[in-house]
Amino acid sequence: MAQFSYKAMDAKGAATSGEIEGDNKGAVASTLRNRGLTVLDLNEVKKGLGQLDIMAPFQTIKGKDLTVFSRQFSTMINAGLAMLRALTVLEEQTENPKLAKIIGEVRGDVEAGIALSDALEKHPKVFSRLYTSMVRAGEIGGVLDEVLNRLAEQLEKDDNIRRIIKSAMVYPVLIAVFAIVVLFGMILFLIPVFAKMFADMGGKLPLLTRIMMSASDITRGYWYIVFPALIGLFIGVRKLKATDKGTAFWDRVKLHLPMGIGEITRKMAVARFSRTLGTLVASGVPILQAIEITGRSAGNVVIERAMIGVGAAVKEGETISGPLAKAKVFPEMVVQMLSVGEETGSLDHMLNKVADFYEAEVDASVKSLTSILEPIMMIGVGAIVGTVVISMYLPIFNIMNIIKQ
Repeated sequence: MAQFSYKAMDAKGAATSGEIEGDNKGAVASTLRNRGLTVLDLNEVKKGLGQLDIMAPFQTIKGKDLTVFSRQFSTMINAGLAMLRALTVLEEQTENPKLAKIIGEVRGDVEAGIALSDALEKHPKVFSRLYTSMVRAGEIGGVLDEVLNRLAEQLEKDDNIRRIIKSAMVYPVLIAVFAIVVLFGMILFLIPVFAKMFADMGGKLPLLTRIMMSASDITRGYWYIVFPALIGLFIGVRKLKATDKGTAFWDRVKLHLPMGIGEITRKMAVARFSRTLGTLVASGVPILQAIEITGRSAGNVVIERAMIGVGAAVKEGETISGPLAKAKVFPEMVVQMLSVGEETGSLDHMLNKVADFYEAEVDASVKSLTSILEPIMMIGVGAIVGTVVISMYLPIFNIMNIIKQ
């Protein structure tokens, strides 16, 4: 017998809560219903260390796992399988143990009488607000299978963009890491050899040589300060970016980065905005709620703030395209296509076309950026190595003058 905590409502509408023993969630929910209670929330009470999963912190749920889950769930519902049966099958056949456990918890909640969207909402780190809102709209409209299929397509598109960018950045990142390793290697091991030789020669060394030798002395003599300081700086910047002000500042900077990086960021944000809003509208989510969810899931504070303004304007009876044009965040083409979509009553279709266009643009832009970044990174590595080498050979070029002194 396991212990369960519950929140429920009695026949008079009064809220009640407590703990109860039972074999499983279904049995406990049935017991509570027999008492005339409507179950609002039901969870197993974990006791002791025996049930702790030490591998849990290292398990992750990838976008691909969620995509497969959504598509299989959609197929089963469309085939006429009962929701509980479908969730049971998915729990058993899902390869990711963390996702399988969460599906089991969702199944238990649904078995206890909780709506699927509410059960999913208990796991915000796995099922986003976009996901749960669309599922809720599917439940209300009786088109859950269609909504789940749209979600799978949305997740596939998002995952595809992330995969393109990650694969394109592998080579530049490797070059950057190599450059840093080479720089520290030369500072720690090469420069000291030359420094000893110059010390024996005597005389005044060139400024660049003295700078490099000082950097080497500091790094080697105070490595226990230098390296922790660099690590602390990295962690500090990341924590600063995680704050509201830091996130807002970085999101603005990203839109104006040189070499086309800012444009790629803008295109990605527009593609995600269009795909998300189009999917929500097509799924029957109310427009004001769809605008709010789109803003929160845009991945950029600048666009989120623009969507807040759009939502306020739509409440006053305005169209979506008008406030978007005033925000000056989106390209004119997007605003015009949205305007046409609103006039013709095909807003979701037009938004999906915009998303398709900008996703293709992101793909092309990333490939173009990669072809530019590779030679620039190579030049950067050459400049770093060249600066160190030249700083060490400058005294040798003037060796006669040094010896005379």
